[in-house]
Amino acid sequence: MIKLIVSLSCLLVTMAAHSQTGVDSLLAQVKRNNKGIEANRQMQLARKAEFKTGLTPYNPTVEYDYLSGSPVGAGNQRDFIVNQQLDFPSVYSSKRKLSDQQSTMAEFQLNVFSQDLLLEAKLEALELIYLNKQAAELKRRLSRTKQLVSDYEKKLEKGDAIILDVNKARLQLLNIKQDVMLNENTIQKSLTKLKEFNGGLEVRLTDTIYPVTPLIPGFATLDSLIEKNDPILQVYEQERIIRQQQIIVQKRMNLPRIEAGYHYQGILGQSYKGVHGGISIPLWENKNRIKAAVANLAYADFSAVNHRLSHQLENKQYYDQLEVRKSAMAEYRTLLSSLNNVTLLNKALQFGQITIIQYALDERFYYDSYSRYLQLEAEYHKAVAKLYKFTLN
Repeated sequence: MIKLIVSLSCLLVTMAAHSQTGVDSLLAQVKRNNKGIEANRQMQLARKAEFKTGLTPYNPTVEYDYLSGSPVGAGNQRDFIVNQQLDFPSVYSSKRKLSDQQSTMAEFQLNVFSQDLLLEAKLEALELIYLNKQAAELKRRLSRTKQLVSDYEKKLEKGDAIILDVNKARLQLLNIKQDVMLNENTIQKSLTKLKEFNGGLEVRLTDTIYPVTPLIPGFATLDSLIEKNDPILQVYEQERIIRQQQIIVQKRMNLPRIEAGYHYQGILGQSYKGVHGGISIPLWENKNRIKAAVANLAYADFSAVNHRLSHQLENKQYYDQLEVRKSAMAEYRTLLSSLNNVTLLNKALQFGQITIIQYALDERFYYDSYSRYLQLEAEYHKAVAKLYKFTLN
């Protein structure tokens, strides 16, 4: 109980911290504008209306017979019948209960669809933040390299540098320009995807800071919280309830069906009228339906257990990713913060301690390490987003 309270407190703090982020603002737009969510919502409304069909009595039947007599003196016969078939009264109450349960499952299924789509949008938004951070670093590298090329071109004019060094600096600048262009192209692709999620409306997300992540509790506590709020598991549980109710409905459908109505008969100038009654005994019509309903209940039970197990293992994978990436990020962060490679490289190059090739290689090595750190950071936040998918609504 204490662990659950702590995890719920962490969740509330996280939701409050997230409320003002660009990512949450974007997800609110997606939920409001996404055509798929709206289409799914309309489909669920149609299904709810469909579930309500069949809850009323059968249509009444009206019959009229005119029979001419033979020989002529035999007279003509007229029959007029109004008939209404009715299920046993308890059938209607059980059907209404089944309809309500099916409508509840439709709501859960809409939640599943919405959460899946919102998670895709959030993962794309986190990818865009990663690309924005990479763009900021590339912009710094581009600025430094432009200055380097300018300095070497001035040295060349004074005779303090050779054309080969200038060409190497220019080549380094060209490489960085290409990296900038490729990263910008990837950013545009990401924005296009987010625009699609947002129903075709333009998206603006220039964040370079990830949303605040919660304090991750132990796996057992987190997993229980996830499963408690997992809409897919809610769908399976609701399906099991529906299958149980279907068994009740099928059993009650095996009760006799009642007929009631009015019958008029006219023959030889005489008329007869009165009440029509009847009973339908379900000997064959519902054969094996209860057996099928019981089998469907067993299927629903196994499906729920299977989903619970597979989802738990999936959550464990994401949880383990957090630990590995958090440790690696800490090591990169510690080492990168203690280095001052740019300043040292510039000084070494200025005093002729390294060549322009060595400068480019060392700078590239530092950038690759920083880029790896950015990738780990993005993967960490994506794993957190997948674990806390149940908060997207």
